[in-house]
Amino acid sequence: MYHNILIPIVFDSEHRHERARAAAASLSAPDAKITFLHVLETLPTYVVAYIPEQASERLRAEMNVEMQSLIKDIPGARGEIINGHSGRAIIDFASKNSADLIIVESHRPGFGDYFLGSTAAYIVRRASCAVHVIK
Repeated sequence: MYHNILIPIVFDSEHRHERARAAAASLSAPDAKITFLHVLETLPTYVVAYIPEQASERLRAEMNVEMQSLIKDIPGARGEIINGHSGRAIIDFASKNSADLIIVESHRPGFGDYFLGSTAAYIVRRASCAVHVIK
């Protein structure tokens, strides 16, 4: 059983997170902390100049609402939204917060994944804790 579980999530129409939640429920110790983490990719500075500041604030507020909805029925759960490169930020967060398990959803790889690598593959290769991949 795991005591500190990290679940990286994506807010889009393809990811519903039920399977990750179910895996966390079955793999967690009774007193486990479960953290749902969303990483906002850092935009290049030449792009940021064209995005109104209010737009990113609104986006973060909407994501916070979705995050609270996602974690409301899970004892010991918390939600975090951070900025960075998804793979590196997840690994750094897991390390800094002493996660003992990362539950990550994988997707069917696209052509670009063969050259760049998917976030799930990045996590599997670099995590210093157990990783449970849901396909």
